[in-house]
Amino acid sequence: MATLRLGDEAPNFKAQSTEGTINFHEWLGDGWGILFSHPADYTPVCTTELGTVAKYKSEFDKRNVKVVALSVDGLESHKGWVNDINETQGTTVNFPIIADEDRQVSELFDMIHPNADSKLTVRSVFVIDNNKKVKLIITYPASTGRNFDELLRVIDSLQLTAYHKVATPANWKHGEDVVISPAISTEEAKGIFTKGVDEIKPYLRMTPQPNLN
Repeated sequence: MATLRLGDEAPNFKAQSTEGTINFHEWLGDGWGILFSHPADYTPVCTTELGTVAKYKSEFDKRNVKVVALSVDGLESHKGWVNDINETQGTTVNFPIIADEDRQVSELFDMIHPNADSKLTVRSVFVIDNNKKVKLIITYPASTGRNFDELLRVIDSLQLTAYHKVATPANWKHGEDVVISPAISTEEAKGIFTKGVDEIKPYLRMTPQPNLN
């Protein structure tokens, strides 16, 4: 199948999960979503990741982002693993985990990389916007746990830049100054960004984050 790329519509699917049957597009509704995969159940790094997501769920909720995980193991295995996650990570898993034993979803999202492992999914992350478009793809090797602070930072950037003519500079965090789009002239920018325009170079103009009071 073709590789899934930025700007593509996220494939729809129907699958069983620890919270019942999910029709992916219906489940997303008019909000944003994160789909992230795990090589297998009862793996140590994934156990810490799923516990971390549970602890961060309120932060995703604030951003109108639904979170769903996936593993190629079955539903009963998932349920047992959830008990271990809750016990070892001191939390309660509060989002669905998809059972993908037939690898239908893994194949749709190109999560199996044969040169890494011919059967198990790599650690893929997909951020999907409210129009069902793929906005971010990050793929980690199985040995490296994900940074969920970084995912929150990226979502803040994606949601800000979706509605304002700005981009976010290196290491940007919510509340910091942003870059004005090169497509806007400085004069035009001064009319749009009333908090001020700092012209460092004609192509590099900064302004305070526009969606803050």
